[in-house]
Amino acid sequence: MRKPFSFENLFVYDLANNHQGDFAHARNIVSAVGSVNREGRINGALKFQFRQLDSFIHPDFKGRADHKYVKRFSETRLEMKDFAKLAEHVRAEGLLTMCTPFDEESVDVICDMGLDIIKIASCSADDWPLLEKVARVNKPVVVSTAGLRTDQIDALVSFFEMNRTEFGLMHCVALYPTPDDKLQLNRIAEMRERYRGIPIGWSTHEDQDNTSAVQIAYALGARMFERHVGLNTEKHKLNTYSSTPEQLETWIAAFHAGRAMLGNEERPPVSLEERQTLHDLKRGAYVKRDVKKGEVLTRADVFFAMPLQDGQLTSGHWREGLVADQDYVANAPLSPAIGGLGQSDEQLVYQIMLQVRGMLAKANVHINSDASIEISHHYGLKRFREYGAVIITCINRTYAKKLVIQLPRQKHPYHFHKQKEETFQLLDGDLEITKEGAKSRMVPGDTFLVEPNQWHKFATLDGCIFEEVSTTHFNNDSFYEDPGIAQMPRDDRKTKVDNWLGYFRDKHTL
Repeated sequence: MRKPFSFENLFVYDLANNHQGDFAHARNIVSAVGSVNREGRINGALKFQFRQLDSFIHPDFKGRADHKYVKRFSETRLEMKDFAKLAEHVRAEGLLTMCTPFDEESVDVICDMGLDIIKIASCSADDWPLLEKVARVNKPVVVSTAGLRTDQIDALVSFFEMNRTEFGLMHCVALYPTPDDKLQLNRIAEMRERYRGIPIGWSTHEDQDNTSAVQIAYALGARMFERHVGLNTEKHKLNTYSSTPEQLETWIAAFHAGRAMLGNEERPPVSLEERQTLHDLKRGAYVKRDVKKGEVLTRADVFFAMPLQDGQLTSGHWREGLVADQDYVANAPLSPAIGGLGQSDEQLVYQIMLQVRGMLAKANVHINSDASIEISHHYGLKRFREYGAVIITCINRTYAKKLVIQLPRQKHPYHFHKQKEETFQLLDGDLEITKEGAKSRMVPGDTFLVEPNQWHKFATLDGCIFEEVSTTHFNNDSFYEDPGIAQMPRDDRKTKVDNWLGYFRDKHTL
């Protein structure tokens, strides 16, 4: 099987007709672009455009100069044997080969040449005979979407998904060049939200000295970028919407700078330098008076001031009712040990619920305000992050619906139900279900049936949210393989949480 193609941060350099029908000129463009691409440390693809002009242009229009594109295509004609030589040179320069076909015969030529990627131009994005031909050849596809309505893009997505084609979409505006106020970059974020899981990019025709647009596009979620490329010579003058090698170099540098400013998509741990800066600005908790070991402290007994000393309780970790762990003299810093070792059950529950709330918000999953919530912890709250799940019961009638949330690297042990039949549908994240010893890895959208008396367990690597639709849920209908869980009263392995909104309404950081 072919390895899945990665569209991530793919830069497409469109040669278009900038070769001017001159093979030597085309080769020089490829060499210059290859050099810039290597220096820029970019995953780049050099793109041709194929039209089989003998059949592409209607016989009555051949040789005519009153149609600008017929004239241009005819005057810049380059033979397929020359393109084949250029493709070899593109590979030698360390670039992927890519091509836009404008007719079905050109798709065959692309396959014969062994080019890596097919690009669909915006004008061909509703050319269904061409699209059907492209879908049959099993190559990665990138589609530009200029001028398309949303329902037309929906149809494209449905078509390529149905044909199991690896594909990405490009936001594009077909104005050459495109004024800044016509770039419509917000469409990138809109497409990324609507077509989740599909790579989204930006095919650009803006002012070639505009370097901020690529940074904005990346921030909005674009992960593919396309520009026309060429060279200015005495013989061949470059149009205003194509980049010279120097402009291309500046454009790529702007991309790298924007990517560095944005940072990675996941929040990393705080650096030691940043942590020290914040530590130096925090307030510590101090006693106002002499305190004896065992005294219960109130807010009136303490004050908060900087500097925060090493080994001192912070103002943020203070809470009413702490018991003095030792004798303290007035103005002495409180020890962190006064809060006891580890987190209380209340603190654990609060931290779990905060994480679950964040996961639901990120996945854009909403629940009814009267849903019932329980934290299922088969080996106690202290081991919840290893074994367990948060279960939100939205409906429980003759049919039932639940949302099940697992935190990263959580497992749910083997069990079965005597009465309940359930179907899981993964909404977000990753999920592995083992039923009767057979493992199934799910991706969002997948469903999985578990019938009564079937042993099953599930686990996640990066966390997941899945929906359980079932027959009526009964509290005593879960039977576990581990006798330690099986013998435990249900209330000892479940922690109920108040109404979703009510739980957070009056909570403070614990």
